[in-house]
Amino acid sequence: MSTLRIEHRTAFTYSGPIVSSYNEARLTPAWLPRQRVLESKVEVSPVTWRSTYRDYWEAEVHVFEVLQQHEELTVVGSSLVEVSSVAAREERASWDTLKGPRFQDLLSEYLGLSDVTEPTEELAEVAREAAGRLDPDGTARAICDHLYDQVKYVPGATTVHTPARDAWDARSGVCQDFAHLAIGALRTVGIPARYVSGYLHPKRDAEIGETVSGESHAWVEWWTGDWFGFDPTNDREVGDHHVIVARAREYTDVPPLTGVVAGSTTDLDVSVRVTQVE
Repeated sequence: MSTLRIEHRTAFTYSGPIVSSYNEARLTPAWLPRQRVLESKVEVSPVTWRSTYRDYWEAEVHVFEVLQQHEELTVVGSSLVEVSSVAAREERASWDTLKGPRFQDLLSEYLGLSDVTEPTEELAEVAREAAGRLDPDGTARAICDHLYDQVKYVPGATTVHTPARDAWDARSGVCQDFAHLAIGALRTVGIPARYVSGYLHPKRDAEIGETVSGESHAWVEWWTGDWFGFDPTNDREVGDHHVIVARAREYTDVPPLTGVVAGSTTDLDVSVRVTQVE
């Protein structure tokens, strides 16, 4: 079990005075059986009006607008979260169970492909080959292992709008691309999969009280009798250094920060700092 203090700071500088902006922020960690949110707040400066709601995916969303002239906007999400390790699973679903009408219906949202997640035929064939010789969990793990072997993590190689197919063709991307690639391949062979956004404490052996530069991160969960979290970017199971903020079909369902601004941004500074408290 780990207790982590997280600060996610985003600062926008605009090319000229902005008279209005409308924004949504998903920066608050989720309350889950393995994750307790001890403290949480989202600070915005400047701000004219703000509110909070829970969206379709059960993510906490902070909505705010700025209706005064401003040249900068700063959004800071701070939280203290207690995260437990994932318990071992006993029941695993077979291919027959996954392909049965019950779960095809219940989990249909996590089986469809979109322009963002649809894999290339090459990657789809890798997934089908694995499914032909392994059980669902083995297939899912083989897909993630293959992605880790074939795709390089290159910051800045893609944007938030890059389809998984393009990242595969370039054999490079960031965590969002690894997640979308895995999701597309998993769904191709009938394994329900969902996108997870959150934070990762990158240093497993960090000392208590040590603050490090963390990551706004993304990984996947697949359903094989229960939801199972896996981090394809780092090729490892999700543990007590992964903090979940939101889960949905793909990135566009739950972006950390999105909005409409009457102007253009000249500078964007994003930082995540993580401290292991216990």
